Amino acid sequence: MSTKKTGLILTVVIITAATTMALTWATIHTLYDKPARTVLDAEKVLGPDHTAEDHEPGQLYSCGMHPWIISEEPGDCPICGMELTPKRDDTTTSSAPTERKVVYWRAPMDPTEIYEEPGKSKMGMDLVPVYSDELIGGVEVSIDPVTQQNMGVRTAIAERNPLEMTLRTYGRVTYDVTKNTKVSPRFDGWVERLYVEYPGQKIKRGEQLFDIYSPELVGAQEEYLAALRGGEESPLAIATKKKLLNLGVAEREITAIKKRGEVTRTITIRAPSAGVVLDTPLAEGAFVKKGQAVYSLADLSDLWVEATIYEQDIPWVREGQRALIDFPYLPGAPVEATVSFIYPYLRGKTRDVVARLEIDNGGGKLKPEMFGEVTLNSTLGYEGTTIPSEAVIRTGTRNIVFVTRGEGKFTPREVTLGHALSGGNVEVLQGIAPGEEVVTSGQFLLDSESNLKEAVQKMLEARKSGSAKSQKNDDDFFDDMESDDGFFDDMEEGSQGGN
Repeated sequence: MSTKKTGLILTVVIITAATTMALTWATIHTLYDKPARTVLDAEKVLGPDHTAEDHEPGQLYSCGMHPWIISEEPGDCPICGMELTPKRDDTTTSSAPTERKVVYWRAPMDPTEIYEEPGKSKMGMDLVPVYSDELIGGVEVSIDPVTQQNMGVRTAIAERNPLEMTLRTYGRVTYDVTKNTKVSPRFDGWVERLYVEYPGQKIKRGEQLFDIYSPELVGAQEEYLAALRGGEESPLAIATKKKLLNLGVAEREITAIKKRGEVTRTITIRAPSAGVVLDTPLAEGAFVKKGQAVYSLADLSDLWVEATIYEQDIPWVREGQRALIDFPYLPGAPVEATVSFIYPYLRGKTRDVVARLEIDNGGGKLKPEMFGEVTLNSTLGYEGTTIPSEAVIRTGTRNIVFVTRGEGKFTPREVTLGHALSGGNVEVLQGIAPGEEVVTSGQFLLDSESNLKEAVQKMLEARKSGSAKSQKNDDDFFDDMESDDGFFDDMEEGSQGGN
């Protein structure tokens, strides 16, 4: 290839590159430097008889279908082609300073200690004012009365009330383990006869349970009868009788042995207390070891109810508290109970605490393992600011409440919530003062409007700062292009030299 052709190709490449760079810069300048100007020439859009001065200075225009399209001049939306409409300016244009409004007063050491008037805190310190502009959690929204009615906006007044809660949960009836009894012999032996053969039998104190043969008992009887020959009050007779009692032989059995004057092959074991037999693993002829549990007895005159208290409800339950329990077995006849103990730990799988309630079952109507609905009426013993729970918008990271400011204005507030209360209310620790009016219905539409206005404001602020920065970058770009003129001169001289 000749030197002349090479120089020509090189010249074309340089010109093409320069043109591409210029077109790229122009595109970026158009898209990012002035995105709000969807209509750049008012005369072309409105006609030769109208100019850009026909619209009000400072007026912005937006698309009803695409509210992020904002223009400083009237025209059409570049996305859908709809005519841009004047954007209402809800911001206050007056530059006169406005007086700050005190919402409430709080203690300097405890933000949740709120007062309606200035004074002293519980610690004797001067209260600190909290202003409305410090509580704003978004952009204020203005809605005309007709739109409010169409949106179904309803409000309620924040009040200072006692913190009360009606707690409902379920409870399971179980045995009073302090009155359960285990029957276990104190010697080895063989069961000769059973008087109680199956669980569920009701027995009385001292009633026969089973007869048992034990070589150890036979030897103890012989020692006792031999000691009686020396007198009933002799030290040896007293010691041998005490041995029989320690082996678990009842007083009546010892009296029968003395009266007969001969050894009994088997001894009858009697119930140490009244109750119901829970289990009996015995059978006639079975060998029983010393200390082996052969009967379990339960007294059903008093029962426990184990109520499930969820983690968030623990503050509402305390020992000594009265409760009512409704059982499906006894419709319309709630049973009174008392909280006797609250377990000091949570159950890991269910994340709840068990509260133990004691009930009187003298009539025997209630059975273990029954379920009932437990109702606890409780109070925390102090007052707090309360609002309807439906007034709170829970975003997951913040809790927002809209407060009415009068004349159709609504301000979002970020609040700190406390306990859930009866009647669908919730305690507010910080952000709302008693007497303020909050929105309970339609607040989600207000929140959408507030978020949209906030996004538009941020976009306009970013556009202003971005335009200044883009203008500076453009000037630097052309300065660099002018400083590189020597590069193009060298390329041109190289091309001519090659020819």
